[in-house]
Amino acid sequence: MAIAFLYAGQGSQKPGMGKDFYDAFPAVREIFDYQPQGIDIHRLCFGADLAELSLTENTQPCMGAFAAAVTKLLYGEGIVPQFTAGLSLGEYGAMHAAGAFGWQTLLDLLAFRGSAMADASKGVDFKMTAVLADDASIAERGVSDAGGNVWCCNYNCPGQTVIGGERSAVELAEEKCKSLGAKRCLTLNVGGPFHTPFMKSASVKLTEYTAALDFKPLEFPVIFNVTGKPLGNGEDIRDMMAKQVMSPVRFEASIRMLAELGADTVIEIGPGKALSGFVKKTAPNIRTLNIETAEDYRRVLTEL
Repeated sequence: MAIAFLYAGQGSQKPGMGKDFYDAFPAVREIFDYQPQGIDIHRLCFGADLAELSLTENTQPCMGAFAAAVTKLLYGEGIVPQFTAGLSLGEYGAMHAAGAFGWQTLLDLLAFRGSAMADASKGVDFKMTAVLADDASIAERGVSDAGGNVWCCNYNCPGQTVIGGERSAVELAEEKCKSLGAKRCLTLNVGGPFHTPFMKSASVKLTEYTAALDFKPLEFPVIFNVTGKPLGNGEDIRDMMAKQVMSPVRFEASIRMLAELGADTVIEIGPGKALSGFVKKTAPNIRTLNIETAEDYRRVLTEL
């Protein structure tokens, strides 16, 4: 069996996430009790409503805590993946799992990243939309025909490409996509125009912040959003972090790469099952398992 861990991204957060893990497994309590840059992860995960939890600066460290807690439990049972990947902020959980940095650094990084991305979004009338079409070229052509500040942000799976940017440009691109044959255009509830050039300031801040950090070599391949591949010659994770916030997420390519490398089982870690859905549409021969609750975790232990 060749296992890949996939870490969920922003948008999948839910009030109360991780509470059953906190109650059942004392070993993970220190993770949820940690307060990176003064952010009270314990209160946000277990006591905040969806609106507060969904603020970018709050979501990112909270999702990181969930990722680190489940990873710690799985590793404690001897369940270690051969590959990891994650959607946007989930990529940080993937790097942590591969040994690049400890869980405290993971949460510190995501607290910083979330704040930087929230700052970059201020003053921008933005919108992100999932374009459902037979081929990604429809979204690409729609964006090109619309012109202005709109870009393809996420290539999630066959049939789904996310576009984003300035609201007026995105809405014009939606019309263009529909005229080209898109089936639907679904507005996404997001905190900013992520993975577009609007995130340039966040990219610069990440470059400066990570320059002082000591990252360890990856213990196994992480499939990165920017390329849909493991690190190549001359590439490092600092460079990937800086590029990722303002570059398209190539998740479909990442799944295809996992299949090419021989992964036959993926474990999605985080609330929801969005990534498993992408896997099923992209590489249906890969088995998908999900860990959202402590009950899910116990079931996965019996299925591996």
